Amino acid sequence: IRKPPQWGNYAKALNNPSFKFLLFLQNSLYYAVLSTIGVVLSSALVAYAFARLRFRGSELLFNILIITMLIPYQALMIPQFLMFFKIGWYGTYLPLIIPSFAGNAFFIFLMRQYMRTFPKELDDASRIDGCNYLETYWHIILPLSKPVMAVCVVFVFMGQWSNLLGPLIYLDRTSMFTVAIGMANYVTRANPAWNLLMAANLIMMMPSVILYFFAQEQLIGGIASVGLKG
Repeated sequence: IRKPPQWGNYAKALNNPSFKFLLFLQNSLYYAVLSTIGVVLSSALVAYAFARLRFRGSELLFNILIITMLIPYQALMIPQFLMFFKIGWYGTYLPLIIPSFAGNAFFIFLMRQYMRTFPKELDDASRIDGCNYLETYWHIILPLSKPVMAVCVVFVFMGQWSNLLGPLIYLDRTSMFTVAIGMANYVTRANPAWNLLMAANLIMMMPSVILYFFAQEQLIGGIASVGLKG
């Protein structure tokens, strides 16, 4: 028997007192947005140094950076947890956000390969105009790198938005839980309301869909250009 769509399930999911979805949604946005900003800006700055600047040991440092990609996250969980616990960051968002501002090896590699395709005459022209390295990076290299940065923004945001393990390790209060933790806890309850769970799951997907909708032009062009120029 066909039944009409129950649109009221979305309102019930958002206002369910036993499942603080709006609070979890706010926490996830806070964590994902700050982490994305940190990863993209820091990775772009490091990639600029490796791609455009010449200094002794640059190739060695870059090779060491690439080697770090071989280390699985599971091997770093316990040392990182002990370090953050000893400095008093356990139970806060700091272990989830602050390391993002140290860059990400994969996105540094991706941006470096893209930035190396820019002609060196751009750097020479900027120095003639009186720009230092940071001004060249901010006014010339960074605007030209919008396609690859859009790729990184989408990948990082989607990864952080759906991240369950990191927040599960460091967050100890329900008021700080993200949507991923809230959904996992709700599923494990006895006799969960599956209609509300499915409605909340669809709402959880919307930020990623909206981000892709606004970034799709830059995203498609960025993936194509990185694949051709990298």
